[in-house]
Amino acid sequence: MSSVELHHGAATDVGLVRQVNEDAFLSDPPVFVVADGMGGHDRGDVASRYAVEELARLAHGDYDLDDGTAAVDAALQAAQDRLLAYDEEQRAAGAGDDFAAGTTVVLALLVQSADGPHWLLANVGDSRIYRWNEGELEQVSVDHSLVQELVDAGRITPDDAAVHPNRNVVTRALGGAAMPGAVSGAADYYLLPLAAAERLLLCSDGVSGMVDDVTIASILAGYDDPRDAADALVAAAVAAGGHDNATAVVVDVVGLAHVDPYDSRTQRLSLEQKLGALP
Repeated sequence: MSSVELHHGAATDVGLVRQVNEDAFLSDPPVFVVADGMGGHDRGDVASRYAVEELARLAHGDYDLDDGTAAVDAALQAAQDRLLAYDEEQRAAGAGDDFAAGTTVVLALLVQSADGPHWLLANVGDSRIYRWNEGELEQVSVDHSLVQELVDAGRITPDDAAVHPNRNVVTRALGGAAMPGAVSGAADYYLLPLAAAERLLLCSDGVSGMVDDVTIASILAGYDDPRDAADALVAAAVAAGGHDNATAVVVDVVGLAHVDPYDSRTQRLSLEQKLGALP
């Protein structure tokens, strides 16, 4: 694990519409996080901060796959518990019965497995994880959103989803006990060999919703320094209209050889079987 060299950068911007930046991020090896406090709900800035604070407890540690998964599970549950307690405090202090703070989360944790170092990736909500490898961009995480469900059902196309009026409706999030619908806080996990991603991008939908994948790929290809790449991604989101808070964390893996082709769906199913989520 000590031989793995990571270079990383992060940037965030409130955007051109919102008054408060409700995004939060962490870039502290071996853990990287973006949390997007949910606009339209209550105190999204508190929700995203709680999530990052709990996941920050994983910084500076060494993890195997089992330990890392357990640590992430515990951190997400701790954030959820804090958010539900916060909601109760606010209601007791006079907030309405429907008060609910919530946040999406994406994270990457460096872990050691029997097959060598891997990224343990997780998402709740519609913040995204991309991998950049050999000049190709791939979205690794799958959005927990209404439009993604419509795409999966074949009722709309991905292009339709990008402009759908309900494209910001998420189906999973941390917190939000009083949010409408059956919003779940369960995370999806992915296991990615380090050598299968020269560069990782974690971002809020203030980036992925404002900048298309072609532009994201062009920026990732155009800046060698991950700090410059993160700055450029956020600047592009603001230049495209800045309708939401925009946050990007870019992580480069330095000095690893490439491995066999990576299949994100197969990797997700394999990990879920290892973790006992599937028979």
